[in-house]
Amino acid sequence: MDDTIEIKDARVIEALPAALFKVETLTDKKTYIAYLGGRMKVNKIRVLVGDRVSLEMDEYGGKPRIIKRL
Repeated sequence: MDDTIEIKDARVIEALPAALFKVETLTDKKTYIAYLGGRMKVNKIRVLVGDRVSLEMDEYGGKPRIIKRL
């Protein structure tokens, strides 16, 4: 059973230190502080301010992780 929620449309608003990003969902305009997922770090995929990304977060409301750059 997969206990994650996937948010498909979000936009990076601000790049923070320590590979953290402030992202805003495009559907309901909520802001989150997200971190890069493991495969994004391993493959050295760069995320810049203004990029559209896909987020994944657990159902208990933890910090979301960026899993894909759209």
